[in-house]
Amino acid sequence: MNREITHENIVALKEVILEDKSIYMVFEYAEHDFLTLRSQISLAVLKSLTYQLLNGLLYLHDAHIIHRDLKPANILITSSGVVKIGDLGLARLTHQPLQPLFAGDKVVVTIWYRAPELLLGAKHYNKSIDIWAVGCVMAELASLRPIFKGEEAKLDSKKNVPFQKDQLLKIFEVLGTPSEREWPKIKDLPEYQCMRRLDHYSNRLQEWSQSRVRSHEGANLLKELFAYDPDRRLTAGEALRHKWFQEDPLPSRNAFESLSTQQVPPHRRITQDDAPSMMPVAAVGSQMQAQGQVSHMQATGQAHLSQQLSHSHSNHSGKAGSAASFASVSGGGGAPARKKARLG
Repeated sequence: MNREITHENIVALKEVILEDKSIYMVFEYAEHDFLTLRSQISLAVLKSLTYQLLNGLLYLHDAHIIHRDLKPANILITSSGVVKIGDLGLARLTHQPLQPLFAGDKVVVTIWYRAPELLLGAKHYNKSIDIWAVGCVMAELASLRPIFKGEEAKLDSKKNVPFQKDQLLKIFEVLGTPSEREWPKIKDLPEYQCMRRLDHYSNRLQEWSQSRVRSHEGANLLKELFAYDPDRRLTAGEALRHKWFQEDPLPSRNAFESLSTQQVPPHRRITQDDAPSMMPVAAVGSQMQAQGQVSHMQATGQAHLSQQLSHSHSNHSGKAGSAASFASVSGGGGAPARKKARLG
């Protein structure tokens, strides 16, 4: 999948290297991610980052790809202020898929960015789950903290997906409790009866937005990204045409254009925990962030190699794929062979 994607706002796959029983994927380098934005950003920066994120997402959606794990750690920024969507480990094709989306991954999207239909047990979903995640990311950029920071209920011993009560309550506290009038199909979702037993809340998104988004149209965009009914949620294209992006300050291709050198966020720092040794390990790892870092995925045989490259699973550790990083598919122990066979 990565090799077929070419867009300014998507992290590019530069090279695929075969070494013994491992495959290394080399991605372009980006100096920042959204997690490095730890001080209040201007309206111009917020608008530029959000616009570019939606622009990259529009490309993916037009290619019938759902990202399924949009979050600040997976959204990179180059030193020239260009947004790059990374880590397609959970991404899936929606056009004539080989199997239903739910069949492969019962849990998708990191909990704080997970759309309500997923939290309520929907087995059939679409691109709108990415749009909800964009709303969460935009809100987090505006407030410097996750807007819906709930506690995740973990899978039980039989891998059953539990009811995510706390996360739903965090959403309802801001957006209010959804009704059948605004979301007619909600009554058909598996966890609807559990949801009905929760406390009832009123919508206070407007109040939340006033001091954070600092724009009436920006607050309106957030409201439309957070539509409970997936069928009424904006598409990426509709969001890009929203009035907020037509107001001054206009979005820029360089999100840092209006910032001084001192205001540009620091580069991502890689700790020893983020940079494992080159020795293969039998665990699924997300694509590591920075030059020369390696993560490993257990190989299950050459017959499944291409599928693993396209359908590797994220470990949700917050370490996004980044430029000049290496992601590895490893088939066994021992150090990689020095001889390299380049693919493509």
